[in-house]
Amino acid sequence: MGLANKFSIAYGISEALRKQGAELIFTAQTEYFKDKISDIARDFGGHNVFLCDVSKDGEIEQTFNKIADEMGEIDFIVHSIAFSDKNELTGKYCNTSRANFLNAMNVSCFSFTEVCKYAQKLMPHGGALATMTYYGAEKVVPNYNVMALAKSALETSVRYLADDLGEFGIRVNAISAGPIKTLAASGVGEFSKILEYERHRSPLKRNVTREDVGSACTFLLSDLASGITGEIIHVDCGCNTIGVKFSVGN
Repeated sequence: MGLANKFSIAYGISEALRKQGAELIFTAQTEYFKDKISDIARDFGGHNVFLCDVSKDGEIEQTFNKIADEMGEIDFIVHSIAFSDKNELTGKYCNTSRANFLNAMNVSCFSFTEVCKYAQKLMPHGGALATMTYYGAEKVVPNYNVMALAKSALETSVRYLADDLGEFGIRVNAISAGPIKTLAASGVGEFSKILEYERHRSPLKRNVTREDVGSACTFLLSDLASGITGEIIHVDCGCNTIGVKFSVGN
């Protein structure tokens, strides 16, 4: 859920899952996006693309009913959906509008809660769900603003959802990916500076890639991670482990 184009994190995850033999289906917000995603879906086996605007009441339930009718059971879900008015991803957080705050929370956080609610019915033998978060939920990142609040709420939701669904053999985790140059990320003010800063700060001396995130997500969704739930897994080349870093002697 949330695949938009070939440059997105969701595409990298889809590639990694497909390489391990997963059969994939996708959702799209509108007919316009459905047409675009259908072309991409053919690269991954040609399975269905279902309409699902997570901001609309009842649409998530309707979508999962259709998936149940056409596909039956599913084993995992990747939720890679978030939204904020890009004009509010610059400047001060205190200037956030009420409307954008509520919309960001609805699309970026509550949608995952509702997805988990209806996905449970399609996972009678257990399964796994993963969503995407970012370090801005933990520490202040310039211009991330209201998205930081939405991701922080999302991370807390992961822990509560893991507790809710654990008795059904369903695991719930999140990946906190480092900054990656995507079309969505371009909406964050001065994103290129964040990329450069993270590259220098990272213990691995590079930025994380879509392939890195895809591999980690595939692991979390697989039986190899059968004992992991309620976790926020950082895939950021180690940036989250660094506080202040400078060259010795300078």
